[in-house]
Amino acid sequence: MSMNNTEPVEIDDYRLELENRIRNLLWTVSGDYGLDMKPDVSLFLRSKAIALYDGIKQGALARYYDKDMLGLYLVKKIFMEAGENELTFVAQLCIEEAIGEKVCEERPGIRSMQRQCFEDILDQEFEKMPSHADLAGRLKVNVLRRRLSEGEYHTEQKMQPFMELVQEAGSTKDTMELIRIIDRLYNSLIDPKFERNHGTLEQVLAVTLEDLTEFSWEDYLSEEMYEEALETYVDKLTTNVAGLENAAVTEEMEEKRERRRKVTVVTPEMQEKAHTYVELNYGITYLTEAEEKRMNYLMCRDIHSDCSLYFTEGILKNPVKRNYQYEYAKRLKNKNIWLYHDKHRIVKQNISELTETLRKSLVLRSESQSVFSDRGRVVPSRLWRVGRSKEARIFEQELKGDSADFVVDVLIDASGSQMSRQGEVAIQAYIISEALSNVEIPHRVMSFCTFWDYTILHRFRKYDDPRSENENIFNYVTSSNNRDGLAIRTAGYDLLQREEEKKIMIILSDGRPYDVIVNRPNAKNPQPYRGKVAVTDTGMEVRRLRNLDVSVLGVFAGEEKDLDTEKKIFGKDFAYIRDITKFSRIVGKYLTKQLEIDE
Repeated sequence: MSMNNTEPVEIDDYRLELENRIRNLLWTVSGDYGLDMKPDVSLFLRSKAIALYDGIKQGALARYYDKDMLGLYLVKKIFMEAGENELTFVAQLCIEEAIGEKVCEERPGIRSMQRQCFEDILDQEFEKMPSHADLAGRLKVNVLRRRLSEGEYHTEQKMQPFMELVQEAGSTKDTMELIRIIDRLYNSLIDPKFERNHGTLEQVLAVTLEDLTEFSWEDYLSEEMYEEALETYVDKLTTNVAGLENAAVTEEMEEKRERRRKVTVVTPEMQEKAHTYVELNYGITYLTEAEEKRMNYLMCRDIHSDCSLYFTEGILKNPVKRNYQYEYAKRLKNKNIWLYHDKHRIVKQNISELTETLRKSLVLRSESQSVFSDRGRVVPSRLWRVGRSKEARIFEQELKGDSADFVVDVLIDASGSQMSRQGEVAIQAYIISEALSNVEIPHRVMSFCTFWDYTILHRFRKYDDPRSENENIFNYVTSSNNRDGLAIRTAGYDLLQREEEKKIMIILSDGRPYDVIVNRPNAKNPQPYRGKVAVTDTGMEVRRLRNLDVSVLGVFAGEEKDLDTEKKIFGKDFAYIRDITKFSRIVGKYLTKQLEIDE
């Protein structure tokens, strides 16, 4: 069996042997032969050293620290709206510092494997030094290079405070000390406003088990893990933080291997089971079976050919039954409404300002203009021109304006990456909808996310609904993944069927047209949608709509590091909303430009 570090290896025939080898390493290092683990054999696709060193570190973590205590902290921090990937990243660096040297001192033979692991990670994840804006990436490179040079590596001044925190983890004596270091590093490197916006470490640790068990962790897990969601999620996190590699790179290599394997045949029974599950979690579809098939046939093509579309008005409006997901959605709706009440004055002011801006533009557009013409009402003062001028326009004609030829689509990203700002995004959509209702511009509001191969389009209001339907926007719930290109293509199809001359689409997104892909066995698993592929596809759908005379505006409420992606997708027509008090002014400026009288 070849274990070459640079070429993928076929591992299925050796899976049991490899799993046993990693387990034996874990048990030997931990000294606890009762420890249960599921080795990630797919890591051998990347590097033999990474796979084996991960197993060693899982054993060392269990030996030197309280894994359950650490796992519970991680879950509580995520419950308080920390980013899972970012927290995992920070914890990985601190845990490596805390146990890497200890395990090598006890078992010197591990050091060469550790070095090879570090070198493989640097080679595979960092073809070039991360940009100065990517502090996390630069920190990881600095940590690994310092370890490889046995402490002699020079760290740039900007990274010094973060490096000192990581090094501090190396001298921790117990789990609580390690947790404090991880928490400080996350709050300083990833989210300096975390304590102010979400809570201190003490408040994080005060989260109760009752709070955690009531929360839906399903969005973070695959289908097979759902039954004991919280316990499984804790295990998943503690396994991930014992490693040091970027999981996305491992997934990409695994997907390349899977594409070379034979295609799974999906039976009608399997498809029906998946459809039923989506129906239970997202509400009954409002389309007939024939309408749904037609939309799938029209929209799910090219890169989206193995995808499916699901159209719903939400689990709160059309539930199959009042299950846990229904109660969870109701709780999040209440959370959105509470935030609305907290910011009631600001929201009302934004609605008023945006309404007034739109109204002024529409009044200007509807005002009549008088122009000189060769027909119409005679203007006596111009009669002298007859026979004396070739441009003897002696008539006046009134051109009536038209304010009733606009339609707007508001499309909201409802993927899990929006979870931390769910209430703010709902409020933004509500402000736009209320203002458009006030000036009687027809508009539709929908959100989208992707679960398995289904892209779910949740309709909050139809184009010609009364203003009272705007309240449905607070049913906005974030979950799962996203496939922006398919969602924009589908929403754009309906918009293009409208008779209004001027069509506008406003997309509220976070600049990430993709999320982690969670595929399932015995199902249609679409081509991976991430990175450059997803950005290019989404940008292409935006440009296609613009070529069809649809004005497309991206409203960006994500993190600054995703701004470049947003610019690639939307070009110059995107608005960066840093402060909701300026929301109406920024969006109003764009809409006013679209409502101007055509020259």
